[in-house]
Amino acid sequence: MANDKPSREQAEAAIRTLLAWAGDDPAREGLVDTPKRVVTAYGDWFSGYGEDPADYLKRTFEEVEGYDEMIVLRDIEFESHCEHHMAPIIGKAHVGYLPNGKVVGISKLARVVETYARRLQVQEKMTAQVAQVIQDVLQPRGVGVVIEGAHECMTTRGVHKRGVSMITSKMLGGFREDARTRAEFLQFIDVGPGR
Repeated sequence: MANDKPSREQAEAAIRTLLAWAGDDPAREGLVDTPKRVVTAYGDWFSGYGEDPADYLKRTFEEVEGYDEMIVLRDIEFESHCEHHMAPIIGKAHVGYLPNGKVVGISKLARVVETYARRLQVQEKMTAQVAQVIQDVLQPRGVGVVIEGAHECMTTRGVHKRGVSMITSKMLGGFREDARTRAEFLQFIDVGPGR
């Protein structure tokens, strides 16, 4: 795939084509530099393709004095783009795990979310990806991931419904098998309006 990647010039030409298709003149003063700016923005928005989220989880710490209770990082803000319309998804992720002798720096959990968010996404897939990579690399006794997202593809086009958010979850290991563990995690993150 990397060898087939279009050049920056090709990407900018595609933006000029879209501007003309929308009915504007890509050569007018206000739009002359728009293709460069859009391509630069895309480089930022989709930078997750150049990163392996598993790499963030490889450095762990075992000197935790036997700590084996739930670790939760909540309210990890993210911006993503839906793969169906390339419209923004703005939201928060909540990640918890039950360590199995080792822990990871909490910023690494946020980086995992960020890496997956910076790809074209479907929220359900992103939720599963975050949970699965934590399970695969850290091998904890359980993982829970809940993502809340507002999908601009629904608010700015189509049905035009504002104030709607979608919540997805993925529970693995102890979070899936033990209702008390799942309930504790959900209580910790207190998802929903009014919190």
